[in-house]
Amino acid sequence: MAQTISLRKGNTRLPPEVNRVLYVRNLPFNISSEEMYDIFGKYGAIRQIRIGTNKDTRGTAFVVYEDIYDAKTAVDHLSGFNVANRYLIVLYYQPAKMSKKFDQKKKEEEIARMQEKYGVSTKDK
Repeated sequence: MAQTISLRKGNTRLPPEVNRVLYVRNLPFNISSEEMYDIFGKYGAIRQIRIGTNKDTRGTAFVVYEDIYDAKTAVDHLSGFNVANRYLIVLYYQPAKMSKKFDQKKKEEEIARMQEKYGVSTKDK
């Protein structure tokens, strides 16, 4: 019986956004690593949990599972899970989307500095 399950699991096609790394939002600011491992560890072996600590990242965490199927199960079960009267938002980490949000302003500033440095203008003269 176990063999058929593992075969089926191996052949399951996962959506492209499914990832071993989860991005969790709306966490209580005072949540501990132990509480995170208790909640997320129910769904499989965890490689790492990183909880945001500065004012921009408080209430967020990254949870890295050993197995992609465990990560999918966690997302399916923990999205909307109530922790200390807060409903968790559990997403697959998407580096392209995340870095766009955080890096857009940096890139614009870098371009402006380079243009100034080399006397280049993007405006038609």
